[in-house]
Amino acid sequence: MVGAVTDTERLTLRQQQKQQTRAALLDAARRLFVERGYAAVTVDDVTSEVGCSRATFYLHFNGKPDVLRRIGAETTQQRAVSVYADLDAVLASGSRDRFTEWLRRALHWFEANRDILPVWDEAVALEPSFRPIATAAVAELPAAMPRYLQRWGASRGDEARLRVGLLVTQLERFFTRWAVQGTLDTSDTDPAETLTDIWYPALLPPEERHSAEQA
Repeated sequence: MVGAVTDTERLTLRQQQKQQTRAALLDAARRLFVERGYAAVTVDDVTSEVGCSRATFYLHFNGKPDVLRRIGAETTQQRAVSVYADLDAVLASGSRDRFTEWLRRALHWFEANRDILPVWDEAVALEPSFRPIATAAVAELPAAMPRYLQRWGASRGDEARLRVGLLVTQLERFFTRWAVQGTLDTSDTDPAETLTDIWYPALLPPEERHSAEQA
């Protein structure tokens, strides 16, 4: 029969509808989290925004922590893990100037995602089930830097990963106080240059750092 819809076409339409619903739930959850904060938003709030049932929400997500995890993985402007994969290449180049440029790009990443970062922090503080998600997300960052880890060697791998974690923490806090709260005045300095002075040598293995200091 001309114009009949095949089973394959029906399946494709259902898949498209599911994908559209999932995207709408992510968009609504992100918008509500940013407007109200993580704790104030319920699953019912999200489904009401989209016009679907709780059952539909749970077809796609396990709960609020899961939807926030997927927001971080799918809706941020450039995933954080790719920012640190970029850092791996920069450190391998041995160029201090390239490191400074990387810091500027990293701060731009924070600016692009500044609305969701406080939500993530709130969820870590208030939602015990979200903490393992946040821990895994931070662990992904040094894992995206295999050349950096190789230069430190297996015996110092934990220290190398800790240094990346400390860098992430300082960049987050610096950006919050500088660009969000406005409580840190950098009007007479270039933050990227100052951060380079601190972090470029700190990320070098000791023998490379000593060689650079003697050069």
